[in-house]
Amino acid sequence: MSTYSVSKASSAIADRPKMKCIRVLLADDHFLVRQGLRKYLSHHVDIELVGEATDGEEAVKLTELLKPDVVVMDINMPRMNGIEATGFIMRKHPRLHIIGLSFYVGNGNREAFLDAGACLLIEKGTAYKHLPHAIYQAVGKSGEVGPLTGC
Repeated sequence: MSTYSVSKASSAIADRPKMKCIRVLLADDHFLVRQGLRKYLSHHVDIELVGEATDGEEAVKLTELLKPDVVVMDINMPRMNGIEATGFIMRKHPRLHIIGLSFYVGNGNREAFLDAGACLLIEKGTAYKHLPHAIYQAVGKSGEVGPLTGC
């Protein structure tokens, strides 16, 4: 592709009205999980990963600082688990959407997470398939975005 074509394409994208990105905070204590989800979400041009937390306490602090639209929260984390962190966050930001992640969705985890204020719990093993749709659903967007649209 020539430089001229790239410039024309960039100009066409810049001339489009800006759409609102869905601001997402990812909270998980496992680096490889965060890395994988970060990479997968980067393919969705209207989802902006604004931060990453490695435990529940950091998730609470970053939610206050970064003002995300959606928090993707692991249940089992050090210092403060995801259920406790969700409760703290939802008391202060009741309109925020929290999507839970866990390898173990049974044993009362789903009920506890939803009782704390989360809107959904996704199994970590299938999160890469379901997370973008869950994010779109949480904020009421269809998720059908053209290839050249973006934030």
